[in-house]
Amino acid sequence: MPPLRTALLQSSGRPGSVAENLTALDTAAARAAAAGARLLITSELFLTGYAIGDRVPVLAEAADGPAAEAVAEIAVRHGLGIAYGYPERSGERIFNSVQLIGPGGDRLAGYRKTHLFGPFEQRWFTPGEEPVVQAELDGVRIGMLICYDVEFPENVRAHALAGTELLAVPTAQMHPFQFVAESMIPVRAFESQLYIAYVNRTGPEGEFEFVGLSCLAGPDGLARTRAGRGEELVLGEVDPDFLRDSREANPYLGDRRPGLYSSLG
Repeated sequence: MPPLRTALLQSSGRPGSVAENLTALDTAAARAAAAGARLLITSELFLTGYAIGDRVPVLAEAADGPAAEAVAEIAVRHGLGIAYGYPERSGERIFNSVQLIGPGGDRLAGYRKTHLFGPFEQRWFTPGEEPVVQAELDGVRIGMLICYDVEFPENVRAHALAGTELLAVPTAQMHPFQFVAESMIPVRAFESQLYIAYVNRTGPEGEFEFVGLSCLAGPDGLARTRAGRGEELVLGEVDPDFLRDSREANPYLGDRRPGLYSSLG
């Protein structure tokens, strides 16, 4: 099976302007497709911006709302899948979500962040309840988490046991926690034997300072690509054959003894 060329859009876009962020996404999708990418992943809440305060309820949209239709048009126009972060409205509740749109414009999967970080998120968002959400693109099984979720090893291990091959993680990682991007993500990929695309925001935004350092880490614990601290589009390969060989050589998943871990629940 050929590798899935994956583009990571490290950007904070224009906080508060969905229209401008859709334009930026269209531009990035064109660049990614020209470089041979079949999947583009954005940062957390890319569609609206992260530090938007009491505009969260105003800018939140349904999973099948106008913005989703616009993203679908971009995906079709450039012939690639797009996983984008956005605030999702469902009735009276709002979720911090990521949605995967396929190259044909169909909505493949939607995930709602299960572990909310800090007072801002806990004020405006409802935590999701579904830990493992997956879809398939070009024969690769893609799972999704959002930022803080990936810092809980149980979440990543659950994906590995469910067969996730590429874990897409839109992120809003801020100073002084850059060690997560630098060190934790490659270790998570190694210990659970999968690829992790960790895609961050960058620069100052409201009270936050995002650190960039987006990366695509492989099951050998090495980064296939890594961004710096500024706006950047980077690309890397997700190789299912390499992952299969790595899982055969690395005994972590097979050597588990779940009966010893029941107290963790």
